[in-house]
Amino acid sequence: MLPRSIQITTGLFGLIVVVVFVVGLSYSISTGFAGFWGGLPFVIIIACVLPMAAYDYWDECVRKTINNGDSGE
Repeated sequence: MLPRSIQITTGLFGLIVVVVFVVGLSYSISTGFAGFWGGLPFVIIIACVLPMAAYDYWDECVRKTINNGDSGE
């Protein structure tokens, strides 16, 4: 088990990398051959998935820190 500060730092780094990659991919799809309407389904999907990834980061790293490791389970 990693210390909380390392969990928060690495989790935030991973979340940022995922967000940058997926948003860049969405931008590339929407401005490229597929066009706006072709990229719209992907944009809608990532608009649902990225908040879930952010919540999972908060749930696994930040909330456990606030509650001293007790996630209420």
